Amino acid sequence: MFVDTTLRDGHQSLIATRMRTEDMLPALEAFDRMNFHSMEVWGGATFDVAVRFLNENPWERLKKIREGLKNTKIQMLLRGQNLVGYRHYADDVVELFIKKVAEYGLDIIRIFDALNDERNLQKSIEESKKHGLHVQVAISYTVSPVHTLDYYLDFARKLLDMGVDSICIKDMAGLLTPKRAYELVRALKEKFGVPVEVHSHCTTGFAPLAYQAAYEAGADFFDTAISPFSMGTSQPTFETMYYAFRGNGKEDFDREALKFLVDHFTKVRMKYIEYDVGMKYPDSRIIFSQIPGGMYSNLLKQLKEQRMEHLLDKVLEEVPRVQKDLGYPPLVTPTSQIVGVQAFLNVVYGRYERITNETRNYVKGLYGRPPALIDPELMRKILGDEKPIDCRPADLLEPELDKARKELGILAETDEDLLIAVILGEVGKKFLRKKYEEKIGVDFNYLESLSDFTDDMPVYPV
Repeated sequence: MFVDTTLRDGHQSLIATRMRTEDMLPALEAFDRMNFHSMEVWGGATFDVAVRFLNENPWERLKKIREGLKNTKIQMLLRGQNLVGYRHYADDVVELFIKKVAEYGLDIIRIFDALNDERNLQKSIEESKKHGLHVQVAISYTVSPVHTLDYYLDFARKLLDMGVDSICIKDMAGLLTPKRAYELVRALKEKFGVPVEVHSHCTTGFAPLAYQAAYEAGADFFDTAISPFSMGTSQPTFETMYYAFRGNGKEDFDREALKFLVDHFTKVRMKYIEYDVGMKYPDSRIIFSQIPGGMYSNLLKQLKEQRMEHLLDKVLEEVPRVQKDLGYPPLVTPTSQIVGVQAFLNVVYGRYERITNETRNYVKGLYGRPPALIDPELMRKILGDEKPIDCRPADLLEPELDKARKELGILAETDEDLLIAVILGEVGKKFLRKKYEEKIGVDFNYLESLSDFTDDMPVYPV
């Protein structure tokens, strides 16, 4: 019944994804004795943060986790055509990425699109099915005038027509009330008979109550985290929900393993105290701002770094206004970043006095179909007489991999390196240069500086 999120969403939501692989490895043997349905261990922001901030290879992390979890299914979170990045990638990138994660022993792939645009899910679903993965597609849950029960059921029907194996209700901001949880789960089970998983965050305080209601409505699986990385902006606590649902029946996990995990991750969380969101009680402001857990922790950290944390309340008030103007996109990567940054700029410089390229591309339709109409005045201000696109955004993208291989040269030693560079751009290339320098002991920037002198020199066989 339970999917553990400690190694992915738990620390992404509470310590800005800063947990290192070295902190995970000692816990794998104990995790393997917990009898979880599966563990979410990869994807989301972990790919980017491993490279950008931790100087770690995310593929090595996945390999080591797979080796350590010998008896437990593992899964990842994939952002549809965005994969684990922040833009749409060409279909050849999607094909190679999913081929590689299958080779690394992934069992379940949870795919979502921030806008619930089924066109953005099509390619990743097809490729995942081709490689024998269990395909679970997540409904990005939010609350707005257009996100009705019928809206979600219609979207679920489209997903099932595409051949998905199970559905997850992905409540990234903790907006799922007990009443809505019961109604949505019961309707999904009665109409489609599909396995349903519930994923929520405790940011508003609703999540444990919503889980109980979903349990009574027939939900099959629940995302929880080990207590030191639960609650706050993370998922409900495994220990609490286990005993709430199972009563005093016989435990089907190893209690000594649980004790080890609690002790271990209590120390790990203290290790990253500087990144800790530090939420001591539910934040009712999130009911209105709808900011998801990972976005909240990163937004707070970024405001502190710029000594602008005093603007937090104003930014939280502006977020739902921007969300409405943009047609009520659910706030999850990448739309949470688009809306959040635009809200911050509106607070600092005046409403839409400065518009990001990402907001412009969103309005143009390059991220997909908005759930509702974008404010006409804002659309005119951004696009003028230009019309937004009406096709699948990825249809406009040329294949990327062959060109990237040629540009990267020796840096693209493996398919995994190639994907790091393509998905993360300059951040990925910087990581690969450093890796290459360490491997051969030569300054890559120095080698590049010689290119102007060597391009026209004859090359002799050695």
